[in-house]
Amino acid sequence: MEDKALEVGLAYFKSKGWEIFPFQLKTWKDYLAGKSGLLNAPTGSGKTFALWFPVILDFIRTHPESWQSSRNNGLQLIWVTPLRALSQDIQKAMQEVCDQIGLPWQVAVRNGDTDAKTRAAQKRRPPEVLITTPETLHVLIAQKDHGTLFQSLQTVVVDEWHELVGNKRGVQVQLALEYIQSICNQRFKRWAVSATIGNLEEAAKVLLGAELPLNIVKADIQKEIILHSVFPEEIEKYPWSGHLGIRMMDQVIPIIEAGKTVLLFTNTRSQTEIWYQKLLEARPDWAGLIAMHHGSLDMTVRAWVEQALHEAKLKLVVCTSSLDLGVDFRPVDRVIQIGSPKGVSRFIQRAGRAGHQPGLPSEIYFVPTNSLELIEAAALREAIDAGEMESQFAPILPYDVLIQFLVTLAVGEGFDRNKAFEIAKRTFSFASLSEEEMNWMMDFVTIGGNSLGSYEDFLKVSRDEDGLYRVKNKRIAMKHRLSMGTIVSEAMMKVKFKNGAYLGSVEEYFITKMKIGDRFFFAGRSLELLQIKDLNAIVQLSEKKTSNVVSWMGARMSLSSKLSEQILQIFHAYNQGIYRSEEVQRVLPILELQSRLSIVPDDRTFLIESHQSKQGYHLFFYPFEGRMIHELMAALIAYRISTSFPVTFNMAMNDYGFELLSDEPIRIEEILEEDVFTLKNLEEDVLHCINESEMSRRKFREIASIAGLVFQGYPGKPMTFKHVQSNSSLLFQVFEQYDPENLLLKQARYEAMNQQMDQDKLIKAMKKINQLQMIVKHPVQFTPFSFPIMVDRLSRTTISSESLEDRIAKIQAQFTVLD
Repeated sequence: MEDKALEVGLAYFKSKGWEIFPFQLKTWKDYLAGKSGLLNAPTGSGKTFALWFPVILDFIRTHPESWQSSRNNGLQLIWVTPLRALSQDIQKAMQEVCDQIGLPWQVAVRNGDTDAKTRAAQKRRPPEVLITTPETLHVLIAQKDHGTLFQSLQTVVVDEWHELVGNKRGVQVQLALEYIQSICNQRFKRWAVSATIGNLEEAAKVLLGAELPLNIVKADIQKEIILHSVFPEEIEKYPWSGHLGIRMMDQVIPIIEAGKTVLLFTNTRSQTEIWYQKLLEARPDWAGLIAMHHGSLDMTVRAWVEQALHEAKLKLVVCTSSLDLGVDFRPVDRVIQIGSPKGVSRFIQRAGRAGHQPGLPSEIYFVPTNSLELIEAAALREAIDAGEMESQFAPILPYDVLIQFLVTLAVGEGFDRNKAFEIAKRTFSFASLSEEEMNWMMDFVTIGGNSLGSYEDFLKVSRDEDGLYRVKNKRIAMKHRLSMGTIVSEAMMKVKFKNGAYLGSVEEYFITKMKIGDRFFFAGRSLELLQIKDLNAIVQLSEKKTSNVVSWMGARMSLSSKLSEQILQIFHAYNQGIYRSEEVQRVLPILELQSRLSIVPDDRTFLIESHQSKQGYHLFFYPFEGRMIHELMAALIAYRISTSFPVTFNMAMNDYGFELLSDEPIRIEEILEEDVFTLKNLEEDVLHCINESEMSRRKFREIASIAGLVFQGYPGKPMTFKHVQSNSSLLFQVFEQYDPENLLLKQARYEAMNQQMDQDKLIKAMKKINQLQMIVKHPVQFTPFSFPIMVDRLSRTTISSESLEDRIAKIQAQFTVLD
């Protein structure tokens, strides 16, 4: 490392009173030695400067006499971030470094919010550093003269790689990296920053592609996470989901009071709205000091909240995962988590928002929404101590993303078929792409494949005289530019006041359930619906309070495998008489009652409970595999039982287990003799017990949008959800009838089975069950573990004039008290 360049970096750190961490120095040295790689470091440890400074130092080293002279250097660094909200923070931090050391570089942001004037200026004279998103990186590739933009490029850094690697946005990044490399004169360096991820090596391979050697820099920094569980005043022996939550308000308010600036995380946007509303009701003197932040609020509101956090103007922000990622909120000194986050990585990410500076511990308060969630708090602590994180796996062969990319290249400077095939093959996700599959995709974008050749809109790409494939039709090119990206949301309606002021967006299904004059709570306000016009819900403020809080269709988060393993290990320790944490000691009354009525299952036993009540005959199974797997497993076991016995089941599930309820007695011992947990014919049986065609059809809507088959609409004039849905359904039917080998149909079925249903995880769970000791118990009443599953069914399926709490109290009154 050149001394002069190093001196500049050291002088800057010294001016800030900082010391360079060993991992930062290692990253600098690797970078300056020409290496690419993955940097793994905890949130708030100085990751950004670990990769920003070597870019500067390398430039100083190669321009020792002229680095402080102002000139057109061209684009040197592209910094890719998954969230637009991160861009401004990174830009300010980078520009401040340049200004202080006298480096006349321009650090600019380019994303979907960048205005036309700024985009034109950036095109005329590219900045040295461009901070962008995966989608906007592809928009740049769709420009006609993008080749010149990338010629001077030295480095691409992908921030928050753990957020991208496991989804189609990460596939976009893979394709962009390989394509830009193919048109650059020199090899640029590629780096990624990742905080919490279990399969680091694979994540690094996905980033680096087939040709670069594996290189991982791990920060040897133990970011201390201090987890405080907030205990309910009474531990009910029969806990049920959501029973506590808001009832813990009196214990949450002192925690907020004692902090300077606090983030309160909930798991859903609806819960964010409810907590904000209830906190303001409890503490009206906090009006103006507390705010709300979630993905459906107007972007200007979110930007204001982020800025107010920076300036320490807010006491509290109630938020969802929209504030999970690495925005540097220095004033935040504590975090509150409402309910189990269901995953170790997510919890660490949220905890890291507090004390977001090197050397500072992160303090997080865990507020259970039912007493049993205290076990999950203990499991989180043990997983963090053991360094156990969830893994993220890159999608394999997502044809829709590659089809979109081929059209993007055709809209830009055009592409050679063989070179495009080689670029795709160099990525991790398309390494197994065959010539036949590539030929099919070329046919699809040029002649509409086997079934769409009669429709001009699907004949997007044609071959020019020079042999390159291009989009000639300006209307098709414009529609493609408007549709680029892999994020396909539910149909949204904008919520506006009569004067046009925009509040945010809610899903179409929620508004369509309402009548004119109905009230609902959204964006921290009580609103009255005045009219629905196009995709706009026109509202006015209402002085009357309402309990109708906006809800979103997003699925509930499911318990991760890592957290499940830790919970079962805690139960194993309990069965050995070992109680390692205060949380376990507090829930001993629940575990002891479970033990007396049945057993506490652990990592060596699989518990099945058979019980008769006034509702019918109940079978409870406890795989501890998370709600989504239990939903699939319940359908599978119900189907297999019904092939031997004519029976009808009601099903319910939570993260710990599932229930099959029948009006006829079922002898579970006989059922187990039929081997209902066998792996034989598993896929065939799964297809029998679910509506695979409907699930594939729903998945196809997303795939058709990404592949450019369904146009979502123009800015300000989006297509209605019904229009998009009917178009994709029509295409699905056409392909099924006339083109059954269509790769997008194949992809829809695969994604329905493996993403929505996670078939691989089901197979793994079934294998695990077959290795455990199966124990059948016949408890005389509901057990603490079965009770919340039964309540889940009641809350979803029963129509009654009584409140859920009243009905549950009646059921509990029938229980025998066991002391």
